[in-house]
Amino acid sequence: MPTRPLGALTAALAVACALGPSESIAQTWPNRPVRMIVPLAPGGGTDILARLMAQRMGDTLGQTFVVENKPGAGTVIGAEMAAKSAPDGYTLYVSSPNIVINHGLHPKLPYDALRDFAPISQWVSFSNLLVVHPSMPVKSVQELIDYARSRPGKINYGSSGNGATTHLGMELLKVMTGIDIVHVPYKGSAPAMADLLSGQVSLMLDAGATSNPQIKAGKLRVLGVTGSKRSALNPDVPTIAESGVPGYDSSVWIGLFAPAGTPVDIIHQLHSTVGQVLNTPEVRSKLLAQEMEPIGSSPAEFSALVRSELDKWLKVIKTANVKID
Repeated sequence: MPTRPLGALTAALAVACALGPSESIAQTWPNRPVRMIVPLAPGGGTDILARLMAQRMGDTLGQTFVVENKPGAGTVIGAEMAAKSAPDGYTLYVSSPNIVINHGLHPKLPYDALRDFAPISQWVSFSNLLVVHPSMPVKSVQELIDYARSRPGKINYGSSGNGATTHLGMELLKVMTGIDIVHVPYKGSAPAMADLLSGQVSLMLDAGATSNPQIKAGKLRVLGVTGSKRSALNPDVPTIAESGVPGYDSSVWIGLFAPAGTPVDIIHQLHSTVGQVLNTPEVRSKLLAQEMEPIGSSPAEFSALVRSELDKWLKVIKTANVKID
């Protein structure tokens, strides 16, 4: 048997060491199920989207993607679990702006959004709807503002949790209008919606995916859209900004992350898969039907968005003096 010179063998070993285990993992990934952590309760807009993406990404990659709901502490529990998971491509994290919002709410946050996560791709962008229980005697944002001003502290609103975009979006409205309404946090939008439908809370911000069916059934009344432009599915509903609160904008995004240190090859393979899924006519039509705009940004583009969102929400939290228990 021919033998390799010692120098060549040493060089080969050096290359193998340089490649290390991450590249080896990237070459065989995925060879077992991938878990996708959602830091909210089942049934909400983020969960619905995650399950759709998990199924389609799994089909594309030929491996099972399993959604794990880990609600609690305003998404901190799920984020910490994801941040501390092995960076091997088998744990992913689905998040809205809460991943950065929490930096303004928790003095001792157990993760750092910029240090501990690798952005993969922004899935979608969308606006929430401001909806009220039909028993509320208001039919516009301005009527709501006037009604709330005449009853300081007497009206309550639900949200998907302390520090959620549905919480901060309402707090931003309170600051910009001077109204005093009471926050009632829930562990996810589904339980909050249940109490809104039963009249236990009077109003909330919620995704069109879950609110529109209730609006069409006459169980909720929509007053405004939180984004900078009107909704394609609710073209007659004005934005909050054009309804007497100029400058108001509380758009939401949802995207996919991995723990920092996940092999770059896996990150790019995941990004490519997201792009393929979002470009399929079936998925695009489903997202647009739920008022979600498909994005599919690159890791670099998504990273830039995360940094800008961190700056934005820290300013909002400071200005609104938002505190959580």
